[in-house]
Amino acid sequence: MAVFEGTFAQTEPLRFALVIGRFNDLVTTKLVEGCQDCLKRHGVDTNPHGSQVDYVWVPGSFEVPLVARQLALSGKYDAIICLGAVIKGQTPHFDYVSAEVAKGISAAAFQTGVPVIFGVLTTETMQQALERAGIKSNHGWDYAMNALEMASLMRQLRPNVNQQQYASNSTALTGSLKSASLNNLPAESEEKT
Repeated sequence: MAVFEGTFAQTEPLRFALVIGRFNDLVTTKLVEGCQDCLKRHGVDTNPHGSQVDYVWVPGSFEVPLVARQLALSGKYDAIICLGAVIKGQTPHFDYVSAEVAKGISAAAFQTGVPVIFGVLTTETMQQALERAGIKSNHGWDYAMNALEMASLMRQLRPNVNQQQYASNSTALTGSLKSASLNNLPAESEEKT
């Protein structure tokens, strides 16, 4: 048996995308700064014109999951960091938005196999949000650490998953080709639905 664990070293080959909700940008800009600080200190080039980190700004937190999923599907990124701030107001709007954003971000990761980090603050007040975005501590740093660890971990796990998938697909294809040649029929793809 083996033990797999993400590390925070050898970050040169890793690629990240930050998806940032512009709404409450007083908060989200600080979260971006926390992410950048962490990534830089771990050897990642955070320059938007560089090759390791892309930044995508969306109108608000509700739009974050859709864009995160699209980026994950592109296959270009080792991890996606989703940043936003949903602050409770006088209406139930907060409950709907925060619940759907959480579900959407989770679904994007699950559906694509790419780590999609939930970095959307959901707070009762603007003061609580600001405290989490730099006044007391900056959770942007924590979100970047999660992305580094998960990107590293997934790089370790993917070769094992790919080898297992290849072996099972190869066996299925070989069986299909044998069966087709025995019956003098053209081989059919296993990918039919």
